[in-house]
This record gives sequence, structure tokens and C-alpha cells, in this order.
Amino acid sequence: MDLPTASHLVHTADPGQWRPGDAWLAGGTVLFSYGSDTLERLLDITTAGWEPLTASDAGLEIAATCTIAELFAYPGAAPADLRTRWRALDLVALCCDSFVASFKVWNVSTVGGNICTGLPAGPMTALTASLDGIALIHSPDGSTRRLPVTELVTGDCRTALAPGELLRSVSVPAAALESRTAFRRQSLTNLGRSGALLIGRLDADGGFVLTVTAATKRPVQVRFASAPDAAELRTALDAAVEPGLWHDDVHGLPEWRRYMTGRLAEEIRAELAAPVPSPGLSPDGKDGVQ
Repeated sequence: MDLPTASHLVHTADPGQWRPGDAWLAGGTVLFSYGSDTLERLLDITTAGWEPLTASDAGLEIAATCTIAELFAYPGAAPADLRTRWRALDLVALCCDSFVASFKVWNVSTVGGNICTGLPAGPMTALTASLDGIALIHSPDGSTRRLPVTELVTGDCRTALAPGELLRSVSVPAAALESRTAFRRQSLTNLGRSGALLIGRLDADGGFVLTVTAATKRPVQVRFASAPDAAELRTALDAAVEPGLWHDDVHGLPEWRRYMTGRLAEEIRAELAAPVPSPGLSPDGKDGVQ
């Protein structure tokens, strides 16, 4: 931690108290590791008392201060009927594991912090964007606004947040949580940062949604009224991702990320297009009991 100019810690979640030289502090795993020589105050929102996860008929509200550990534990603690209906909760463990981080990080790192950092490989961005998450944002003037997570993260370490604005929560609609999903992730090394992270969704009405993160500087989505064929999906991805949008860093070259995105997207398309095996049957349709 290298914050030599920060001299005050203020416990507040009121954007009205923000002033230039301030930074919002939640888990602080990125803020402390990156350091700063300009910050004067840290505004600590961890004592705001926000309920980490709130389920309702409308869906799931995830507080910005919800830790990765709390989110990871949620599917196992959710009521059985909710767990059965919200099949997309299977994505929670997959996305949490994509941090490739220790339990020490999981216990302090927050969902909101991961999204607001704006890292292309942010797995909480991938999770909430793929499920049509809507961010609730509080502004210094006392107003609030809502913005899709796909529009909140705008580039590599860039977001649509104005100075002093605070992410309060992300709401995931029940319809998305009830969808059938498929997940693919690729890294250059077994324990490396995601080079491509794709999540596909097949909704109850037959709609198909593919969300691309990590490979691109910001989340990219393509949508279809029904499951596309391979050519349709490939054409849509080529149109949605302009050449300069492919991310380029030590975790993967743009050409590799583009190739892996196409490959993983087709795997997801094929998985979601295939019929769901009946209970007690193997994928080939035969009786699973030997």
C-alpha cells in the first residue's frame, strides 16, 4: 500500500460529502495495490450497513459492498425453490473462481469494487452484464440514476461514473436468473488473468444473448430473438467488435483474443442449442441407470 498523500479516513456512503482528492473505499484490494500520490481522503462505505444480497420476485439485488465470499456462498444458502428456478446462479461460482485469488482477497474484495475498477477481465462485470444487471448510482447532487452494467464499464479501467458518483447496487432481473446459461473462460496460463470470458444465455422466450468480456476492453453483447446458427453468430460478433476494441496486454494479443472469442462463442451456441437431457437420461438419450 502506497498512499503517502492520504491523511483522512471518512466513514460515509453519502456522495454529498465527496470532494476532489477523495476516493471511495470498499475492499480496497485494487486501490491499495495500485497506490496514489494525489489522494487526500478515503471515503469508507463498508460501514453503510447495506444488505449484501436481497432476493425478491423482481430478482436479486447485489449491494456494491457485497464481498466475493458472500456472493459465492449465496447459491448454497438460497431457498431450495429459488435455487431451482434461478438456474443462472450456477454462474456465481464460475465467475468467483475466475478471480484466481485466495480466500483472503475474497473476504474483502467487493462486487462493486470489481465493477468500478473497470478491468476488462473483471469477473463481476462479466456476471452482472451477462444477466442484464442494472446499476443503481448515487450522485453528489442527491439524485440517482440507473445504468446497465454493459454501459457502466466503458473501457480499460474506465467507467461512465462522474466524479463523486457512487455505485450503490446492481439488480439482476428474475427473468435472466431463470435462463439456461453456458460459461467459457480462457487464459494463457492455468492461474492467469482471463484472456477471454464469455457467457451465453437462453431465455424462456427463446431469446439468445451472448456477452463477451476480458477479450474486449468493455463488455460486448449480441442478442437474437432465437438461437442463431454458427454463421449468424459469427457475423454478429464481427459487427459488434470493432478492431480497436480487442484488448491488448500481457495476458493476450488482440488476434488471439479474437480467435478464442469466436471459438468459445461457437461452443456456447452449440451447447445452448442442444436439447436439455431428460432427468435420468444420459446426453445420448439412453437410460442413465446401469
